[in-house]
Amino acid sequence: MSANVTIPLSSEPRPMQGSGDTGKTRPMDYGISGRPGVADQEKTVALIRKEKGLDPVVGWFVCVEGGDKGRDYRIRAERNFIGRSEKMDVCIRGDDTISRDAHAIVSFDARKNIFRLFQGDSKGIVYVNDEEVIHAVVLRPYDVIELGKTKLIFIPFCGEQFVWE
Repeated sequence: MSANVTIPLSSEPRPMQGSGDTGKTRPMDYGISGRPGVADQEKTVALIRKEKGLDPVVGWFVCVEGGDKGRDYRIRAERNFIGRSEKMDVCIRGDDTISRDAHAIVSFDARKNIFRLFQGDSKGIVYVNDEEVIHAVVLRPYDVIELGKTKLIFIPFCGEQFVWE
């Protein structure tokens, strides 16, 4: 798999290259070097990891209902994507009613020490304490998050009592 990465290099428009006889175009593969064909293979690093040299746990979900009952999931700083895919930060394999990619997103804002839950890009509805998530919801300790047939309890580690320094 090659990564197509968009990195602004200048205000000049970028050339496009054709993708065969399909009549479609795609951006040329510019890498971190700014040269075509040299892809940026580095993984994006969370700001807290960059500043502190570690990617610490900031909270957990614990599955209390569903195919993965009893399993825990680590939440890291910034945005954590939730879905069935192994590529997700929180991978819930035991529930085929959860979308593979980005069913929901949980974020930890290290500046404000708060957690938020967002509806993802899936067709499935996300609930917090039996209320549909339409806009970002601030998570509180022991909130119940429901995705598909799975229920998760939210347990924060960072917040008023503790912050990573």
